Amino acid sequence: MIRVAHSPDADDAFMFWAMAEGKIDTNGRHYVHELADIETLNRRALGGELELTAVSIHAYAHLADRYALLAHGASMGDRYGPRIVARTPAAPDPRADLAGRTVAIPGTLTTAWLALQLYQPNVRPVVVPFDQIEDHVAAGKSDAGLLIHEGQLTFGDRGLHLWADMGEWWFQETRLPLPLGGNVVRRDLGPELVHAIARDLKASIEYGLEHRVEALQHAQGYSRGLDADQTDRFVGMYVNAYTVDYGELGRRAVAELLARAHAAGLIPAPVHLAFIAGDS
Repeated sequence: MIRVAHSPDADDAFMFWAMAEGKIDTNGRHYVHELADIETLNRRALGGELELTAVSIHAYAHLADRYALLAHGASMGDRYGPRIVARTPAAPDPRADLAGRTVAIPGTLTTAWLALQLYQPNVRPVVVPFDQIEDHVAAGKSDAGLLIHEGQLTFGDRGLHLWADMGEWWFQETRLPLPLGGNVVRRDLGPELVHAIARDLKASIEYGLEHRVEALQHAQGYSRGLDADQTDRFVGMYVNAYTVDYGELGRRAVAELLARAHAAGLIPAPVHLAFIAGDS
């Protein structure tokens, strides 16, 4: 039995659908799926609890000794990503205006928080469950909020205003996509099983993309209020060619993000990156 953990979100549901529903041949490998928000998964991975799990790229900087990063399952923001929103319209210089303000964030190991610290390190974070941040900001409990998942599409419905998009900011800084999340496998499973798991994950992603309509119907059940068109858009944002394989550009983006994070003192040590591919 291999425990596989991921977020209860439309993009992860799409990605793991074929694996969860027995649509692909896993050669007898039995996967048991567990669902939890990404910050909970980050924390569980710190203890080495799970064999295969989704994690934030930020968290991976603290996990690389125990987990290998798979080449498949990336969530990349290609000129879009976590969004900073507030009750009032953005100032002419929102980056400077954010300094000293309280910001509701979805967790201190999320890549959203890492990106925000690179963008504006002088904020006061308040950790709030990711699906409560919009309400938290709308109620005036924080000056701003850092939105992930479907909140990136729905904040306007709460009367909130966009101050900055971390994916667009990162692109302007680096001309690279922003690597937000990935999937990792525990190294102590051994090379043979690790590569087999990588193949299964890649096959599940490819099957979902090849059977998009059916996979989207499954993902709709995890969309938390998005209609069918919004679910399709959201899944398209985070399940794409980068998800099948990071590719050269995606690998470079991960290296650049973690290098900048280390240079800024936001992660404890440089991270040696080796991506485990299912076809290697």
